[in-house]
Amino acid sequence: MNSKESTKNSSRPDPGEGGLIACHECDFLHSKPPIPQGGKALCTRCGAFLYQNIPNSLEKVLALNLAALLLLIMANVFPFVSLKLSGRVETNVLISGALAIYRLGMREVGILVILTSFIFPFLTITGMLYILFPLTFGHRPWKMAPVYRLVQALAPWSLLGVFMLGVLISIVKLLDLATITPGISLYSFVGLMVVSAAANANLDAFLIWPPMKLEPMGNGSGDTAAKRGLIACHTCALLVPETGQNDHGHGVCPRCESPLHSRKTNSLTRTWALICAAAILFIPANVYPVMTVIQFGRGDPNTILIGIVHLIEGGMWGLAMIIFFASIVVPVLKLIVLSFLLITIQKKSSWRFRDRALLFRVTEAVGAWSMVDVYVVAILVGLVNLGALSTIRPGIGVSFFGAVVVITMFAARGFDPRLIWDHTERP
Repeated sequence: MNSKESTKNSSRPDPGEGGLIACHECDFLHSKPPIPQGGKALCTRCGAFLYQNIPNSLEKVLALNLAALLLLIMANVFPFVSLKLSGRVETNVLISGALAIYRLGMREVGILVILTSFIFPFLTITGMLYILFPLTFGHRPWKMAPVYRLVQALAPWSLLGVFMLGVLISIVKLLDLATITPGISLYSFVGLMVVSAAANANLDAFLIWPPMKLEPMGNGSGDTAAKRGLIACHTCALLVPETGQNDHGHGVCPRCESPLHSRKTNSLTRTWALICAAAILFIPANVYPVMTVIQFGRGDPNTILIGIVHLIEGGMWGLAMIIFFASIVVPVLKLIVLSFLLITIQKKSSWRFRDRALLFRVTEAVGAWSMVDVYVVAILVGLVNLGALSTIRPGIGVSFFGAVVVITMFAARGFDPRLIWDHTERP
């Protein structure tokens, strides 16, 4: 394992004092030696993050999540942004955009915005507090494993940073139209974004789970969990023998009672289906308008590309490039990269394993940022509602585009990167 403090072991796993851990991205086995405080252990084969050593991790994360909860409440209680035009003032709250789109008939978009900007972050924060409060005092909370699995599942969909980018873009786009005044809620949301990121960075997940008295060594030989006849639990990372599986091919982790899978079920088929669906929806997402700007009774429908052109014509090159990259480049590249990875797996390609693993890691990380265009439309619709002076209405294109973003995120989550390495390990 590579450490942030330059700690490195042999590429051969050694079942030493710390036990074994399997990389969740390539299945390679490593021993778990102590690492320096603040250090990180990385997989020697694919470079994926394995674990870290954060002093007083549980106490730090508990305090940060408490702060995040307070900031989330403040962000939803106080005014978010105020817009002043021709003596008329329009003030909204954090969820005003989602509610406005919902009331205008695009319920699926409104629900998506409120889920990813408020409900999922709230459930993630409160879920961690439910786990950390008892653990800090030496008690294991009831149903801890299901709650932790819920937190793991919702964390990638808590898009606070993406929403904040959408807010900044919306404010810049409105500066020529009216006077914008940030509210207490906006500053609270910035603090929430920073504190939540710090909580995630300081979590040492291994401290949540009690150590097992005996870790199985498997019934085979080799440098991967599959070769050793082991399965790594995706919730607590415990290695469990494959012989513990039931007739349906699924076992249960003895530590956290999570379902066990050697590989994600039907990963290739499901990912191909989702990619094809996203590619089809991407066409109407760019053909139909995502919003219509109505000024003095006259409407001006904007597709994604037309909106980018208007920004360029207005001299906002930087803003135009951000939207172009997030709304056009990222979805297209995500479809291309996932298709490329699926084809190389099916052809059992031996081309640059580590680079393909890194390519997937980057693709998965940037995919959620495409949601920024959906947030921009929601924020503008909720804020610019000045009757005959100026009003913004959502277009059907934003529904298609939101579906593209969600489907590509599901595709990336359903893809199993261990398949990249599998044909080199099994006859």
